[in-house]
Amino acid sequence: MPTGRDYDVVVFGATGFTGELTAQYLARTAPARLRWALAGRNRDKLEAVRLRLAAINPVLAEMDLLIADVNDEDSVRAVAAATRVVVTTVGPYITYGDTLVGACAAAGTDYVDLTGEPEFVDQTWLRHHSRAVETGARLVHCCGFDSIPYDLGVHLTVQHLPEGAPIKVEGFVQAGGTFSGGTFHSAITAFGRMRSAARLAARRREEEARPSGRKVRGVPMRPTREDSLGLWGLPAPTVDPQVVLRSARALERYGPEFTYGHYIGFKRLPAMVGLAGGVGALFAAAQVPPVRNWLLGRVSPGDGPSTEKRERSWFRVRFIGEGGGKRVLTEVSGGDPGYDETAKMLAESALCLAFDSLPASSGQVTTAVAMGDALTERLIKAGIRFDVTEV
Repeated sequence: MPTGRDYDVVVFGATGFTGELTAQYLARTAPARLRWALAGRNRDKLEAVRLRLAAINPVLAEMDLLIADVNDEDSVRAVAAATRVVVTTVGPYITYGDTLVGACAAAGTDYVDLTGEPEFVDQTWLRHHSRAVETGARLVHCCGFDSIPYDLGVHLTVQHLPEGAPIKVEGFVQAGGTFSGGTFHSAITAFGRMRSAARLAARRREEEARPSGRKVRGVPMRPTREDSLGLWGLPAPTVDPQVVLRSARALERYGPEFTYGHYIGFKRLPAMVGLAGGVGALFAAAQVPPVRNWLLGRVSPGDGPSTEKRERSWFRVRFIGEGGGKRVLTEVSGGDPGYDETAKMLAESALCLAFDSLPASSGQVTTAVAMGDALTERLIKAGIRFDVTEV
C-alpha cells in the first residue's frame, strides 16, 4: 500500500444519496484509527454532510473536506495522491468516472466504486489496467449489490465443491426495493449506449489474455425453470455474470471447466413475462435521444427512497453448485439491496483494502480476486448472511 498518504479512505461524491449513506456507515462503524475525508465539488453541501456525520460521531465535526470536480483533472489527481483508497459513488460512471479511476491508476491508489455499467468496466480495463499493474493500484468495480452478492456467493459455493473437477453454478436473485435517481440515470444511460458498449467489449476480448488449459463460460441466455427452488429464471444480461466469470478466469480453484448462469428468480411465470416486457420497452425508449432525455429529466440523480421504504426492502440470492459428483446449495441475503446494504458493502470493501492482509493483486480485479474470504468475513460481521443451506 502507498505510504506517506494523508488519508486511508476518501469518500468521493459524499453529497450524493448513496455517498452520504456510505459516509454514515463509516461514521457509525469504522475503527477509530481510520483517517478519512469527504470529497466533492460543493463545499456548502460537504459541510452539511459533515454536520450530519458529527451528530453520529462527534469526532467527525472537524474531518477534512476536499474540493474536487471530475471536470478539473488537477483537483482529482490531488485527491488520488492524498489517500490510500478512493471510494466513489459519482455516476453514471461512463460520464463522470474516467478521470478519477485514471488518477488512481497513475497514483498507485486503490479504487472502489458502485458501477453496474459494463461499458465503463471495459473502458477502464482498456485505458488504465496496464498502468495500475505498474503502480500496484487495485481497481475494484461493482462493490455494491452489483456485484458482491454474486461474486462472493459463487466464491463461497465453489469452495464447497471438489477441487480439480468441472463446476457449474447457477444463481437466482430475488429482491424487493426501490431505485434511486442515480441508479435510474445509470440504467437509462447504459441502455442508450449499447452499441458503443458492444464495441468496447469486443476490443477487450481481443486484447485480454484468457486462461490457458481451462474453460470458463456462461450458460446460454434463455429462461429456465428450477423446480428445487420453485422458481422461474429470467436471464439477467447485467454486469454481474461478467464479474463472476472474470473471477473464475483468474482463480484456478474454480476448476478446469467452469460454467455460470445468472437469473432473476420469479415464483410466477406472468411476473417474469411482465418484467421482460417492461425492460424491453424501456430499452427501446432509451434508443431515441429525445425520449431518453425526457426520461432522464423525470428523476433527479440525487433522489432516493425514504428510510421507511429501505427498511422494508430485502434481497436473497440462491446458488446451486455442481461438480465432482457433489451438489451444494448456498445463499446470500440481506436488507435493502440498492442503498443500505450497498453502502455497507462499499464501505467494507474500502476498509478491507485499507487494513486487511490480502493476496497480492493489481490492475482491474474483482472483489473475489482482490479480497475474497476477508471481505466475506467482514460482511458477515456486518449482518449480511452467507449460508450453506445444503451439502
